[in-house]
Amino acid sequence: DIDHLNLRVQKELVEWLNWLKADIGFDGWRFDFAKGYSADVAKIYIDRSEPSFAVAEIWTSLAYGGDGKPNLNQDQHRQELVNWVDKVGGKGPATTFDFTTKGILNVAVEGELWRLRGTDGKAPGMIGWWPAKAVTFVDNHDTGSTQHMWPFPSDRVMQGYAYILTHPGTPCIFYDHFFDWGLKEEIDRLVSVRTRHGIHSESKLQIIEADADLYLAEIDDKVIVKLGPRYDVGNLIPGGFKVAAHGNDYAVW
Repeated sequence: DIDHLNLRVQKELVEWLNWLKADIGFDGWRFDFAKGYSADVAKIYIDRSEPSFAVAEIWTSLAYGGDGKPNLNQDQHRQELVNWVDKVGGKGPATTFDFTTKGILNVAVEGELWRLRGTDGKAPGMIGWWPAKAVTFVDNHDTGSTQHMWPFPSDRVMQGYAYILTHPGTPCIFYDHFFDWGLKEEIDRLVSVRTRHGIHSESKLQIIEADADLYLAEIDDKVIVKLGPRYDVGNLIPGGFKVAAHGNDYAVW
C-alpha cells in the first residue's frame, strides 16, 4: 500500500508525474481506484503536475431495487462523481468516468429505454448534471474484456456507442471493441458524425421520446439519434434530416 498522506510519497509521485510529462510526453493522467485515497490528495497531484486532462475511476455500486435492477433515481451515485470533481477543482482538468451512465445503459438497451430519461427530463447519468466533467464509456478493461466484471450486453454494444458518441460528455472508445470486435468502421462513422457537427462535452441534449422500445434525442439541433427496435419513427424526425449512420437497433440522422 502507498501512504498518500506521507509528504515524501507525495513529493516523489509529483516528481515522477512531471518526468512522465516533460521527458516521456504524457499530458494526461488516469487515476486508478480513486476511492482508495482522498480527492484532496488527487488535487495535490493534479495541481503540481498540471496535466491537460485527468480522469478518475470511481466505481461504486448503483442503487438497486428488489427486482435486482437499478433504481430509476441514481442521484446519490452521480453525486459522488460530481463531489470528487468539485473537491479536486471543477475549473481544472479533472473529470471522472461516468459509471452512472454505464450502469443505466447496460440495462436500458435490454428493452427498458425509458431509463434514459431521468425524473427531471434530462440524461440520468453524470452527463445530465455536469457533462463537461463526465467521461462516458461502454466497457473498459475491468468491465469487459477478459475480466468481464460488468459487461455491456454484447449484441447491443453499438447501441451504447450510438448513445455516447452523439451525446454530451467526453466519450471513450474501448480498444477491444474497436480493434478486436470488427466494429471499427461502425464506430468510425459515429465519430465522424460527432466531429463533423461539432458535438462536444457540453452540447445541448433534448430527449424527444423515451419508451421501452424507443429512445430518440436531438443534440445541438444538428443530430438526432434513435435507439431501440421501433422502426416507424418518421413522424418524429423533422424535415431536412438524413440518415448518417445506422446499425442493429440504432440510427443517426
